[in-house]
Amino acid sequence: MSPVLAAADVAPAPSATRAVWDSPLYRGATVALFLSGLGASAAAPQITLFLVDDLHVSLTTAGLYYLTSVTAPVAGYLIGARSDRTGRRLGLFRLCAAAGFLGWCAMALADRAWMPFVISAVVLAFAGGAGSQLFAAVHDDLRATASPVGDGVVSVVRMAMTAGWMVGPVAGSLLATAAGPRAMLVATGVCTLAQIVPMGFARARSAPPVAQAVTSQRVGVRGMLPLLAFTALYVFVYAGEPIKYGYLTIYMHDDLHLPTAVSGAVIGIQPLIELVLMPVAVVVARRTGMMRLMVLGAAFGVGANLCFALTGSAAGMFAGQILMGGVWGVFAGLGIIVAQRLLPAAVATASAVFMSSTAIASALGGLTGSLGVGLLGLPHVFLAPALYGLVATAGLAVMSRSRHAVG
Repeated sequence: MSPVLAAADVAPAPSATRAVWDSPLYRGATVALFLSGLGASAAAPQITLFLVDDLHVSLTTAGLYYLTSVTAPVAGYLIGARSDRTGRRLGLFRLCAAAGFLGWCAMALADRAWMPFVISAVVLAFAGGAGSQLFAAVHDDLRATASPVGDGVVSVVRMAMTAGWMVGPVAGSLLATAAGPRAMLVATGVCTLAQIVPMGFARARSAPPVAQAVTSQRVGVRGMLPLLAFTALYVFVYAGEPIKYGYLTIYMHDDLHLPTAVSGAVIGIQPLIELVLMPVAVVVARRTGMMRLMVLGAAFGVGANLCFALTGSAAGMFAGQILMGGVWGVFAGLGIIVAQRLLPAAVATASAVFMSSTAIASALGGLTGSLGVGLLGLPHVFLAPALYGLVATAGLAVMSRSRHAVG
């Protein structure tokens, strides 16, 4: 055997973690997305408290804040279309990060009840495009280099955002208590802008211009029905998140009288469980099938919301969040893969449809929370997302037994 062949035989398998560390682009994107998750998760549980306590809006009106997310798909489409035409992923990323900084600082200075709603709908909608541009830049580079560990690199980068969501709620809760919610909102803006720093002057490989033919037209609406059905069920799973972030903190603070550190830990434990379970879900799905595992994930969501609605204790809140970590350990890692496999002839269309559905889910959850807190009160408003979860569980169970089941 020649020395070259012998060396090839003993060469270590490429490592996704090593690939991320060795690449300034991947390494910078990982740190940037951690900062993105840190800032967003610090603010998410505190927004309704800020609206209620500082701007003196009602709980019902505060719940409507999440309806402002309906503008995000439009902003995302405009940013994505511009990015595909020019290939300037990182330039748009920096602009989106700057918009986020300005939006959160303006939110901190708001002195009228309507101002956070307008700022969120108009400015922060574009800020959300920063993360998508980083993923696009990483994708372009992986494709250009034909990396054998491409999926692993994307997984490591995605897990960094989850790690940020693990730390952010506790940090945001402590900062809001120590310095006030306005200072916390400014800190969120700083985190958003700071995403630019780890990227430095990194340059991504330009993506080729998109083809003019629209793939989804070839597929047709009938061919998209399985994807649309799956996405609709995902919306029902996700709709509980804005209700939880809108009202769980208030419930723990005003009704259960939990210490700030405890309520922050309750919010923060979910992304920790999610982070641990994401790689496990990929392994388990190979044995059970992705769709079948998602049935279990959706059922976890039902159990989580029943814990929030019925237990009335710190232990129940922790149990609910642990179950919710199981939900997102499954869906965060596998959802986009399932969507793409349900429409293999138009993967980009599948990705866009699936990823934009979170904004629709946020709007549904915000409306449900706003109406439900007036009709049912706290904590029984969480029975509504439990019902949504039942619908999603049943629907996914049906799909898992159909010819559209994804293995």
